[in-house]
Amino acid sequence: MNNYYANSSRNRPSRFKGRSFSTRRNRSGRGDKRSWSTDQTLLIKKADLEPTAEVYQSTASFVELAVSNRLKENIRTHGYVSPTPIQAQAIPPILQGRDVIGIANTGTGKTAAFLIPLLHKMYTDRSQKALIIAPTRELAGQIEEECRKFNRGMSLVSLLCIGGVNINPQVRGLRGRVDIVIGTPGRLKDLESRRVLNFANYNNIVLDEVDRMLDMGFIHDVRHIVSRLSPNRQSLFFSATLSPQLQEVMDSFLRDPITISVKSQETAANVDQDVVKLEGRQKLDLLHDLLIQEGFDKVLVFGRTKWGIERLSKQLEQRGFGVAALHGNKTHGQRQKALEQFKNNHIKVLLATDIASRGLDIADVSHVINYDLPETYEDYVHRVGRTGRANKKGVALSFVD
Repeated sequence: MNNYYANSSRNRPSRFKGRSFSTRRNRSGRGDKRSWSTDQTLLIKKADLEPTAEVYQSTASFVELAVSNRLKENIRTHGYVSPTPIQAQAIPPILQGRDVIGIANTGTGKTAAFLIPLLHKMYTDRSQKALIIAPTRELAGQIEEECRKFNRGMSLVSLLCIGGVNINPQVRGLRGRVDIVIGTPGRLKDLESRRVLNFANYNNIVLDEVDRMLDMGFIHDVRHIVSRLSPNRQSLFFSATLSPQLQEVMDSFLRDPITISVKSQETAANVDQDVVKLEGRQKLDLLHDLLIQEGFDKVLVFGRTKWGIERLSKQLEQRGFGVAALHGNKTHGQRQKALEQFKNNHIKVLLATDIASRGLDIADVSHVINYDLPETYEDYVHRVGRTGRANKKGVALSFVD
């Protein structure tokens, strides 16, 4: 074990190898999510017992794709050489015009899996327009950022339409020429109600992280948008999980789709998961001791509530740590600033609620710390997935009593 902990052996974490968990219904009445068992520590190492899937070895490269040379150059400049499994399997049928269901965890490269073929389609046929819907502002912003990189020199105009910012620039943008609209469900509905956005005008539609939209209560907004789409469209549906409610949306959204699933295991095999037992110590003191240890270079700390994360941020700042907080009470500008500071290594600790547990691609996160345990095992899996990305090693630690 690495020297992450205080020198006293009583402060070292205990390891657990159990598999006990329950499938009882949660408070929302949905039985499709697995809830934590009474002894929550038993789940931390559960993934160690899952069968490890074969490592995907790509035999192709992006230069072999049937896309424009301009787009190939942007892909190369962006640092992409060989496609990931979801890219290798999804790009060809999307280029063929098929509807696609992509079942994949975050961090598998699915954004490029749908952006690359759609950008080629719009570059070679200017009558094509795309609408991409994501559950959070951060994910929508990340998709738009990727879109700009792949779209360089192709004269395709993208517009980000999200809440938390002034709607007027988005209204003005939609009154001009826009090829790709990327937004969150609530803001897209607001723009439709102002009659500046007509969903029927878009012949390429992407629903990304649809299970997260369900979790966040956006399912009715999604159904509303789907009901107003043109029947003459190509539809792409990406989700980490499926449920009966999502099946209903798929049935109304897709036509003769091809399903691609690249989920191999629930947590990354290269993430070392462990628990840290408090044993009477204050969590704040224990977190302090961890953060000053060697190797804790880029740390994402998860808490359960917005006010708890805000309070922890102030406490760590008073102790001299460079931190930022990310939660739902922050403005869009504040959230973007926190993310940029963390991504660019201007701070080494980002404190967040589960708003940051899915969809965000932040490179080189050395540690994920569950300061507060999440509500469900699925939430735990998504938190842990923020580290150990791109075949790099990561560590996930969870505080328990």
